[in-house]
Amino acid sequence: MKLYLLGLLILASTSQVITAKPLVIAHRGASGYLPEHTLQSVALAYAQGADFIEQDLVVTKDSKIIVLHDIHLETVTNVEQVFPSRKRPDGRYYALDFTLAELKTLNVHERQDAQGKQVFPNRYQGKGTFQVATFEEQIELIQQLNRQLNKTTGFYPEIKSPAWHREQGVDISQLVMAVLRKHQLDDADKAIYVQCFDFAETQRLRNDLEVKVKLIQLIGENDWQESPTDYDFLKTPLGLEAIAKIAQGIGPWIPQLIDLKTMQPSALVEQAHLAGLQVHPYTFRKDALPDNINQKQTLNMLFNDLQVDGLFTDFTDTVVDYLAK
Repeated sequence: MKLYLLGLLILASTSQVITAKPLVIAHRGASGYLPEHTLQSVALAYAQGADFIEQDLVVTKDSKIIVLHDIHLETVTNVEQVFPSRKRPDGRYYALDFTLAELKTLNVHERQDAQGKQVFPNRYQGKGTFQVATFEEQIELIQQLNRQLNKTTGFYPEIKSPAWHREQGVDISQLVMAVLRKHQLDDADKAIYVQCFDFAETQRLRNDLEVKVKLIQLIGENDWQESPTDYDFLKTPLGLEAIAKIAQGIGPWIPQLIDLKTMQPSALVEQAHLAGLQVHPYTFRKDALPDNINQKQTLNMLFNDLQVDGLFTDFTDTVVDYLAK
């Protein structure tokens, strides 16, 4: 009984950080319908009713912050055709090797695999023109739509590969925070979360750079080699306690919350809530579900059974419609 009452007290004391209404987070914009991270994709996600729109951030040669999921360009642009001689010895084309003006000459297309095949074959197949967007362009677009429509759609930037950028002589976190402060967005009360896979960088943001903005610690798998972080530790109660000292929530991979083959849930959401953390898992894709489960079952498990506080999705409209019922 004492442990039960203690649990209730902990949940009550942390209720201010547990979101009452689940958040719909547009993963790379409306990426289920249009090329990811483009301004058109942002506008569509906004129109579909996203609460927050994600921006993955990397740095250009001239220190501009652009919205791009990877530090490489060839999977989502025609850089190989426009600048065939600009690849590094590893055969990859890095955003950091191009100025913003050069990047603006590229056309953004649907994500392709190493063989040049579209990763999600039933998504956008048109021949429209899409450009790489800067972080500030996306901020301006969302803020202007908010002003005109009297809405508060928020920002959800991710600082990509900070350790790699630092190896290249670039402090991406400092550059990102300069943009946020320019637009008065380094504010815990504003509709913005900043996320990062690198726990050391999340700690640096809070403790050394003294950011005020809400922080989310992303949780991957150690074999992804996403960062030097030990994600197995972060998923433990002690790891979650360490996160709670500096951040407002976690962004786990959906299979870390539930085994989609056996339908057995883990204790991660419950443990995170006990630590006072919000849980915003990634990524719901209705066109990439296991054969044994449909979209309604998936959303029921996430929102009703696990009670996550938000969800990253390529299909904002699907999740908005589900939550409205």
